[in-house]
Amino acid sequence: MVFEAAKWIMNPFVLMFVAVFSGMLFGKIRFGKFSFGVSGTLFTGLLIGWLVVRFANGFGEGSPKFSAAQSFLAKGIIPKDFFYLFLILFVATVGLLAAKDIGAVLKKYGGKFVALGLIITFIGAAATYGMTILTTKVFEGDSTPYEVSGVYTGALTSSPGLAAATETATKHATKVTEEYAGMDMEEKTKVLNMIDKDLQAADYPELTEDLKKRFIQNAEAGIGVGHAIGYPFGVIVVIIAVNFFPKIFKMDLEKEKAQFKQEMEEARSAAGGRDIPEVDFDLIGLCLSMLVGYTIGKIGIDLSFIGIDQTFSLGSTGGVLIGSLLLGYIGKIGPISFRMNSKILGIVRQLSLAFFLAIVGLRYGFKVFDALAGSGLTLAIVGLVVGLVAMLVGFFIGKYVFKINWIMLSGAICGGMTSTPGLGAAVDAIGTDDPAAGYGATYPFALIGMVLFTIILHGLPM
Repeated sequence: MVFEAAKWIMNPFVLMFVAVFSGMLFGKIRFGKFSFGVSGTLFTGLLIGWLVVRFANGFGEGSPKFSAAQSFLAKGIIPKDFFYLFLILFVATVGLLAAKDIGAVLKKYGGKFVALGLIITFIGAAATYGMTILTTKVFEGDSTPYEVSGVYTGALTSSPGLAAATETATKHATKVTEEYAGMDMEEKTKVLNMIDKDLQAADYPELTEDLKKRFIQNAEAGIGVGHAIGYPFGVIVVIIAVNFFPKIFKMDLEKEKAQFKQEMEEARSAAGGRDIPEVDFDLIGLCLSMLVGYTIGKIGIDLSFIGIDQTFSLGSTGGVLIGSLLLGYIGKIGPISFRMNSKILGIVRQLSLAFFLAIVGLRYGFKVFDALAGSGLTLAIVGLVVGLVAMLVGFFIGKYVFKINWIMLSGAICGGMTSTPGLGAAVDAIGTDDPAAGYGATYPFALIGMVLFTIILHGLPM
């Protein structure tokens, strides 16, 4: 009998099962009246992810396990295909659960959700720019402006935003290299420091083609580093906020639920709608909603009509959410049903969310602990500040200006933050899928805001 312990430890299935198992146990622990629930899998995933990276890095080049360890690390601990599979499954079930009332929700809150999506992403961009100036001029740390601006897309957990940020950073960095010859010595030093800290401005009145290429590559890499560090901290901020905001701002959840129920009954009466019977479960309907939604997410929309040389797409999350909301609202196409028993869909939703959050933790655990240990601490702080400021502004405007009930607002804030893990935490904390409708209505406009403000952010002086 042969059992290779090292390969077993670095097996993605083993890691996922251990993270979910331990996370669900951790989620049951009560801290006073609070428990993390399904979100516990994120935190155990973070710890396990950090430990297993240290374990894999412990194999030197002479070790027979070195090749396997390097392959394991190159895949990002858990292959991204698992990440997207559970993300899509979670979003599809949430969309189908929330779809029945989406017409009434849009009729009652529509314009407010558009505004919230744009406001939250704008505040996040403004906070990022402020932190960019602060970190480069006050802290004078090792972080580059590109890394700090990359935190924006990470703190708001936006993959489409990351794509836009990488593209615009390339254009911005190219422009910087073209303007290098006309800069003063201090500005040239800053540019050279991003390439190699040993380079002296006096030795390089102009950049060579090789140095230009290295600067642009470092700018692109900086966006990725900032996103990777900002992402887990953005997730943590949203999860903690949706759990603790009701306590901090002294909201009575039962009263909020009763008020929301009354508001929705009035909205349903005003919106009308068909009475479509539920089935226990329809796997064909679930798969079709994911297929249609995934296809929608891949459609690129040219933004040149508003003066932006970019294409915009909803991505996997946005496309599947819109597709499942749309088909769930339609309810039935021939023999295929999209209105399913909420308890069964709820089980699928909880299962997929548990694995999704665990994978997020496993993939980013080493980034979190490395940042907290010192390397990247500035970026971690930026991620926390950007996420917290954007959420707080969204909360105060949504709650006290737009007067949106917390049940719906919690989902809308997560949509404005484009945070799918946050939505999972909101659904779990409130004990109902109702926040998903607010998330679905806000998310597309937040994505547009992410792309727009990311482009503007890189057009500002850094």
